[in-house]
Amino acid sequence: MNPLVELNLALILFLPWFTILAVLFWKFPRAPRGWQRTLFDSTSLLLAMAAAAAGMYWSMENADPTFGHMWQQVLATSVSYGLFLLVVTVALIVRWRWLRGFSSSTTAPANGATGALS
Repeated sequence: MNPLVELNLALILFLPWFTILAVLFWKFPRAPRGWQRTLFDSTSLLLAMAAAAAGMYWSMENADPTFGHMWQQVLATSVSYGLFLLVVTVALIVRWRWLRGFSSSTTAPANGATGALS
């Protein structure tokens, strides 16, 4: 096997799944969508991908070779996937709290009315 492919095999195998998760993260919820949200989502996905790649390279270097060459790939895949999910989950929680605060401040009545008919 090509050494470059072997080193990046975990990332190559999970790239379709990472893409599906990234599209879902990007698309939902649909509103509000401004430049701040686009910047936050882009940064979050880049951090998730960087963490997955760093975890993959770290585990390839630190896997115990006495258990065979396949163990490096198994560990790299597990660590890479776990780190990607960790970053995306933290980003989801932060974004949810941020959007919840944003939506409650924009839905408050502007004139101080309580909603009752005057």
